Amino acid sequence: MVDMSRDEFEDAVRDALDEIPDELAAMMDNVVVLVEDDAPEGEVELLGLYEGTPLTERGEFWAAGSLPDRITIFRLPTLAVCDDRAEVVEEVAVTVVHEIAHHFGIDDDRLHELGWD
Repeated sequence: MVDMSRDEFEDAVRDALDEIPDELAAMMDNVVVLVEDDAPEGEVELLGLYEGTPLTERGEFWAAGSLPDRITIFRLPTLAVCDDRAEVVEEVAVTVVHEIAHHFGIDDDRLHELGWD
């Protein structure tokens, strides 16, 4: 397991978000990105999770009282699958893009087709 503090990991997530093109970032709506140490119970290999209503599924009444969508990046599972800090930074970037894609309504099958797995 790579040794990386929570602050360093959060910096990697921030850096990954900074790499999202401005045009794409501007289209993200009502979404928050969080870092948690552990994945949900029973999901030890899960590196990230999108929870919410994809933009492609939101109707005209969606925003009335809706909480923000959540993208969570899991620190300890990511550190466990990487061999060094550079790999952590790369994996975080891939995971952030993957979860943002879900916010835009792109499913895992399509992401796999595009090489984002």
